[in-house]
Amino acid sequence: MNILLAAINAKYIHSNLAVYSLKAYARKYREEIKIAEYTINQTTDEILMDLYRRCPDILCFSCYLWNIDYVERLIREIPKILPQTKIWLGGPEVSYSARKMLEVYPHLAGVICGEGEQTLLEILEYYHGGNAGKDRELSLSDIRGIMYRTSDGSLEETPPRPVMDLSAVPFAYEDIEEFRNRIIYYESSRGCPFSCSYCLSSIDKCLRFRNIELVKEELRFFIDHEVPQVKFVDRTFNCSHDHSLAVWSYIREHDRGITNFHFEIAADLLTEEEIRLVQSMRPGLIQLEIGVQSANSRTIREIRRVMDLERVEFSVARIRETGNVHQHLDLIAGLPFEDYKSFSQSFNRVYAMRPQQLQLGFLKVLKGSLMYEKAEEYELLYQERAPYEVLSTKWLSYRDVMRLKQIEEMVEVYYNSGQFRNTLECAEEEFADAFSMYEALAEYYESQGLFRVSHSRVARYEILKRFLEKHLPQGRMGECAEWLTLDLYLRDNVRNRPDFLGESSITSDEAAAFYKREETERRYLSDYKGYDRRQMRKMTHLERLGGRLFLFDYRKRDPLNGDAFVYEIEETEKRKDVPG
Repeated sequence: MNILLAAINAKYIHSNLAVYSLKAYARKYREEIKIAEYTINQTTDEILMDLYRRCPDILCFSCYLWNIDYVERLIREIPKILPQTKIWLGGPEVSYSARKMLEVYPHLAGVICGEGEQTLLEILEYYHGGNAGKDRELSLSDIRGIMYRTSDGSLEETPPRPVMDLSAVPFAYEDIEEFRNRIIYYESSRGCPFSCSYCLSSIDKCLRFRNIELVKEELRFFIDHEVPQVKFVDRTFNCSHDHSLAVWSYIREHDRGITNFHFEIAADLLTEEEIRLVQSMRPGLIQLEIGVQSANSRTIREIRRVMDLERVEFSVARIRETGNVHQHLDLIAGLPFEDYKSFSQSFNRVYAMRPQQLQLGFLKVLKGSLMYEKAEEYELLYQERAPYEVLSTKWLSYRDVMRLKQIEEMVEVYYNSGQFRNTLECAEEEFADAFSMYEALAEYYESQGLFRVSHSRVARYEILKRFLEKHLPQGRMGECAEWLTLDLYLRDNVRNRPDFLGESSITSDEAAAFYKREETERRYLSDYKGYDRRQMRKMTHLERLGGRLFLFDYRKRDPLNGDAFVYEIEETEKRKDVPG
């Protein structure tokens, strides 16, 4: 039998943990099971043709917010070209709308609701004419956790499947070469201890952990094979302190300087012991994603979220002190009791924590969530197509949503890129608050027709300078212009100096003298053994800022933000080598 597990990922670099876990669990049929991974950047025709070539007897799609539109397009067409293929769906996007999917798509065989490993194995047993340990062959009605179409076309739903032992799922990445240069997703726990009304994870209240010795073995496998990044999909990784301490201690002790581990945590749950452990790690070993969502206490209560915001601020600040961990903080626009003004206050409070990234997201109204059930009460309007994003609420108009969308883009371009950090800190002092600065920047983009235009990285610097010239006093503009120059050269060794920076204050003779001396002394560029002065000059950059001379070394970069290493060159040294 030809069994195909299909995944449509957001990007090629992503991998789909679900289909690999399903295959690993159904190892009895491993020779018959194949995996096909596609991306949403491929055309549906391209995917359809590949599926036809593979001609599966059983085709299973893993369904999520980002791919459900593609899956629905495909399952309209597949029965026309592969009429004998049995099509099954699974995943969070269909688990809570199984009946609707089967009614809309009459050629679907069934939908797996909830955890899929044991369920898929039993479905394969059914198609192989397997026996359920009874006197008769296994029937679909014997398989828990599915909705299926009977021979007469009616729909039947079986009771939910009890949650499984997570340690019973075999390791999904034995053939690691298949994942070269891709992000690995890894699961050490399932379920969530919290009940946030916008999230499907809160429905599964049975929180389970994978055996810690198994976890250690598998983490060692990733480290030994120098996997670039492993993203834990655990919903609240540090909800068990023993578990988080064991994992973090292990990866710190066995680190080989290559693999980065990503964790989604609740910062207010971090203990002093955990914070000290995180502070002791190699820069870039781990990164933390922290969902704040809102600073409005009434909103937090309404969405049934448990969070001590002051403790979040404390923990984020403590971790930021050592500068070794990338912190990514999330906000959600469109939550109940949060209007435009309240959201701006939430933004300012989270922005003040100075994370490496601030994700300004928009509420997604997921089928099966409490938010979905309370949509009428909140006057919550949202898009009918995935990802079911908010359009307006009782508190937030669609016009406000549009404004926030533009601000989101400005935050993504200018803050989350990390390319304008010093300039923004300088400019922020001239605005009422950080939100007001990004709001004004968005209004400037709109007035100048700059949205929906593809800008180069250097062009973004020039646009920012023009914006600042419009909003800053003349006396402050000179200082901000120098910070802008610093930010540009921290990231890019720009060979052709942009006109908007003005003439360099370093003469060609002065630069030549510096590199001539450096070729002999290697006082700063000791790592450039074998390179002559001309090569070193091409690979580095000299710039005078605030009357001080700086050397930007692009071979030595900050592992967290990618900035070039900067040496300050003593002015006395510089003067003795200037001709005349």
